Amino acid sequence: MESVTKTASTLTVAIVESSVWIKISGRATFTSSLDLKNLVTALWQRGYRHFVLDLCECIIMDSTFLGVLAGIGLNFAESNERGVSCSVEIANPNSRISDVLENLGVAHLFKIIHANNPDAETFAPLAHDAAAVSRVEVTRNCLEAHKILMKINPANVGKFKDVAQFLAEDLKKLEQAKQAQS
Repeated sequence: MESVTKTASTLTVAIVESSVWIKISGRATFTSSLDLKNLVTALWQRGYRHFVLDLCECIIMDSTFLGVLAGIGLNFAESNERGVSCSVEIANPNSRISDVLENLGVAHLFKIIHANNPDAETFAPLAHDAAAVSRVEVTRNCLEAHKILMKINPANVGKFKDVAQFLAEDLKKLEQAKQAQS
């Protein structure tokens, strides 16, 4: 367990009947938030509508990961309002993560449960290819995540407006540099 606390998060996935279990272990940060977002999007497009995010081995989440998580919760809530029956649950969060979800005003987007996850053998690691993800994509994802946190709860504006401004400026520079290269 010692190595998990010092490393970035790992995502493992198990599909049990019609439910998708995603176990998030270690420190959930911006580096793995794009993987989570892409995984949920891909499985949604394949028809899966029930997701359980198991946090029993998740130590902490940074604001980008929390923003991506909130964006997923918001998308599911909007889908339910449009008549698409779907759910995203957060299983086994530690007290620190539970407190952060409450303090940022996003806990209402999820059903928080305490449940046993499927057998470890059913989980498969999610491949992460850091070289395939551009800095532009990462920066855009970070900016979007912080905008979501501010949109969901106006009290978050004071916490994240400077970060969002920095990310927006950085994204603009990165996009200009990319255009100049092509």
